Amino acid sequence: MREAMIVWGGWAGHEPEQCAGIVAGMLVSHGFKVRVETTTRAFADPAIAGLSVIVPIFTMSTIEKDEAANLSQAVRGGVGLAGFHGGMCDAFRDSVEYQFMTGGQWVAHPGNVIDFRVNIARPDDPVVAGLDDFDYRSEQYYMHVDPSNEVLATTTFSGEHAPWIEGVRMPVVWKRKHGHGRVFYSALGHVSKEFEVPQMRTIFERGLLWATR
Repeated sequence: MREAMIVWGGWAGHEPEQCAGIVAGMLVSHGFKVRVETTTRAFADPAIAGLSVIVPIFTMSTIEKDEAANLSQAVRGGVGLAGFHGGMCDAFRDSVEYQFMTGGQWVAHPGNVIDFRVNIARPDDPVVAGLDDFDYRSEQYYMHVDPSNEVLATTTFSGEHAPWIEGVRMPVVWKRKHGHGRVFYSALGHVSKEFEVPQMRTIFERGLLWATR
């Protein structure tokens, strides 16, 4: 049986516990055995090298060097990594090793929760196949991103809340490799209710399964 680990914690405003429950339900429905942890010490466990996929849901926190190193080593060895919004790409601002693995880091969301449009960039990719561009209401993430990411969806900033970034096209969904491991990220999912948006849920669920070893 494939085994997954969800590690949740950090800022409560992102509803990490509720989101962890939703993701755990997804995984169970696909036949996974799910391990749920609430401390970053879980990342230092040598046993994670045998997992199929790891889902961090941990915002604005810190990670010890041995935890980040062991997590990175596990992914380089083939363990999948999948996450969303700040739970993965605003998790550990002081860990460049972690950011090198995930492929991006949040830096701003001008206007906070606003309406914006998500544009499908790779309609031939199975993660987003069959989906059209769609309107979305959430934090529109402005991120520092790795140029090696394979971008699947983007959003364009209007400049209404930060005029100097008008017209900037920003990756929203991407996949990448880290060693032998597959890494998937979606910037959508500020709170648990966003999993009720069909496109958001579909993209994350497909990406999660794609990342899985």
